[in-house]
Amino acid sequence: MMAFSRLFDRITHAMHVISGVILVSMMFITLADVLSRALFKATDGSVDLTFIGGVELIKYGLLLMVVFALPYSVGRSQVIVDLFTDNFHPRIKALLEGFYMLGFVLLGAGMSYRFYEAIGNAEMSGETTQDLLIPLTYLYGLTSFATAFLALAALLISFRLFFFWKGENLS
Repeated sequence: MMAFSRLFDRITHAMHVISGVILVSMMFITLADVLSRALFKATDGSVDLTFIGGVELIKYGLLLMVVFALPYSVGRSQVIVDLFTDNFHPRIKALLEGFYMLGFVLLGAGMSYRFYEAIGNAEMSGETTQDLLIPLTYLYGLTSFATAFLALAALLISFRLFFFWKGENLS
C-alpha cells in the first residue's frame, strides 16, 4: 500500500509541475499576444506579427492547468477553520476531514465521467476548437484523466485518514 501511495504521490506531483509549466506558458502566450498587437497598432499595420488562437490557448490552458493542479493540491490546500471543531478529539477531526475528502471523490468521479462521455460525443461529431482546429477529444481526454486522478487522490487521502491515522496529518 505504501509503495502505491508513494508512486501515486509522485505522479500527482508531476501533474502539479506540468500545471506550473502550463501556467508559465499561458503567461508567455498572453505577453506575446499583447506585444504583437501593440506592435501592429504602433506601426499602423505595417508589421503584423499577430497570431490566431491566443485566446483559445489561454482558455484551454486554464482548464488543463486547474485540473492538473487539483490532484496534488486537494489534500494540501484545504483550510480548516477550528471554530466549530476546536474542542473535538484529533481522531474525530481526522474522520471529518476524511468524509470531507469523499466529497472530492464524488466531484472528481462525476467530472471524469462527464468528460469521458464528452470524448465520445466530440469524436462522433468531429468537434474541434474554433481557431486552431484541435480535436476536442484530446482536451476532453486529458481533462477526464486529470479529474479521475483527483478522485483517486481524494480517495487515497480519505483512506489514509480513516485507516492509517496516527495523530499526524497524512494528507
